[in-house]
Amino acid sequence: MPPASHPPVPRRGLPRAGGEVREPGHLGGSAAGEELRLQWWVTGLGAAMVLLILRDVFHTLWHPTAHGGLSRLVMTAIWRLSSALGPRWGLPGLAGPLALVSVVALWVLTVVAGWALIYWPHMPEGFGYAAGLRPADHGGLPDAVYVSLVTLSTLGLGDIAPTEGWLRVVAPLEGLVGFALLTATVSWILGIYPALARRRALALRLSQLSRTHPAAEQLDSPAGAALLLDLAAGLAVLAVDFLQYAESYYFHDGDDRTSLARHIGYAVGAADRAAGARHPDVRAAGAVLRTALEDLAEVVDRRFLHTHGPTRQVLEAFADDHGRRGS
Repeated sequence: MPPASHPPVPRRGLPRAGGEVREPGHLGGSAAGEELRLQWWVTGLGAAMVLLILRDVFHTLWHPTAHGGLSRLVMTAIWRLSSALGPRWGLPGLAGPLALVSVVALWVLTVVAGWALIYWPHMPEGFGYAAGLRPADHGGLPDAVYVSLVTLSTLGLGDIAPTEGWLRVVAPLEGLVGFALLTATVSWILGIYPALARRRALALRLSQLSRTHPAAEQLDSPAGAALLLDLAAGLAVLAVDFLQYAESYYFHDGDDRTSLARHIGYAVGAADRAAGARHPDVRAAGAVLRTALEDLAEVVDRRFLHTHGPTRQVLEAFADDHGRRGS
């Protein structure tokens, strides 16, 4: 039902010190100007909150950078907390999923709060109300939060709707942002979990090699060279995944056989052994594998660990950070 028309509603104004609400009609010129400035300060604060979240969503999903952001801070904090509490709380395996949910909740709540601050200074006189609602009773912050929630979720109940010109433009924009947040969340999940599958598949491959103990003469052959190149390709994909889906770092690998942190040492040892091989293809493949390890260590150290050490030290720090140091 469209909002019913009502007689003009006097501005209630924003609460002042001590909770007093004074109407502009009772104010002098300077006081009225001060209240107007306060209203637009609140509106500007709400707009800044919305823009902050949109920037974070953009850099998290479509332009990942190493310069942090709200999502990175939240995920790092949950990761550190889960590591500090240890497995007795059952948190390590839940760190990644909990961090995802926390980041999405932060995005949604901040956008709701930001848009509520945009609406609040202009309620009730900038909005129309359905029959049965007294505008004078529905111009507070809770009502602004309600309007923001309804608009962001695209429910469009219509019991309170903007009537002021610029608000009629801003409100549909919030609906578009809500749809964009839903799309962003789905695309984020669909990107992270395939990256985790690739990482765990590589770890399982390394685990299988370490458990079969291929002989030195078997590795010192064209087949051994192909095997080393295959491992190097997997490490290259992993380095790109850590760049594009940095949040995948904060997921623990539950099973020992699918834990990259536990089995990355086998790749380091294979590269070392290949350097002394007699077959030239194996030596060349070993050099490629070593370079892939160096690239992976550079990405992990620059983005997450900050040890500024050599490749072996960084990979050991990676294993320690995941609590999975291999033998």
